[in-house]
Amino acid sequence: MFETITTDGCRLAWRRDGDRGSPTLLLCNSIGTDHRLWEPQMAALVLHFDVIRFDMRGHGASDAPPSEYSLATLARDAVAIFDAAEVERAHVCGLSLGGAVAQRMALDCPGRIDRLILANTAARLGTPEAWQMRIDTVLAEGLEAIADMAMSRFFDDAFRTAHPAVVEGFRRMLLANSPHGYAGCCAALRDADMRDEIGAISAPTLTVAGTLDVSTPPDQLRAIADAIPGARMVEIEAAHLSNVEKPDDFTRALVGFLSGSG
Repeated sequence: MFETITTDGCRLAWRRDGDRGSPTLLLCNSIGTDHRLWEPQMAALVLHFDVIRFDMRGHGASDAPPSEYSLATLARDAVAIFDAAEVERAHVCGLSLGGAVAQRMALDCPGRIDRLILANTAARLGTPEAWQMRIDTVLAEGLEAIADMAMSRFFDDAFRTAHPAVVEGFRRMLLANSPHGYAGCCAALRDADMRDEIGAISAPTLTVAGTLDVSTPPDQLRAIADAIPGARMVEIEAAHLSNVEKPDDFTRALVGFLSGSG
């Protein structure tokens, strides 16, 4: 793992895999997960891309400053990793919170983005009231208090029954995070609303919806695709972590779109 220090002193942990002569792809994780979210895709992605993954501020091996974060700050963190990796321009794929960060990057730094994949996300995720309730719960009772709820949203009932070891791995991943860091990212989602902005995104864009996703249902991905000129949408029969529930379908959509064949 590499480390980068942001201008506000936050240490970010990131890694790089694949051929550095290939097009660069940055992967942005969901809230409650770290860079390991993307393991189901890595064997295929390293054949085509120079892949950069990182632990978002508040997650994994990155620092978790005890404060509220903004989506703009999280987007600047991702750009800081571009700079540290000496990458001027790259494809970006983000899921959930990572998809919101990717939208913010495409709006704030359009010259740094080639193609954009927005998976299981929205221009306005949830409601401010729901995020504030989650912040209050996590800071008072810890991440254990929301772990069951998170797993029920991450994965469909059938997947949880069939793959308990995978679900338990993600539960441990969630619990390993800092409650303060998790709450800081909840604040970023509480305050973010890009519905009136995303029409300005100029990067070629693919949205990926999970048909079983109760956190960001397909209509929210359709709204993004309809708002961004030329954007396309695919649906996968999965819940919120569609790349984990249906890794082959997700990878095929991602590689096809980024290679220009899908």
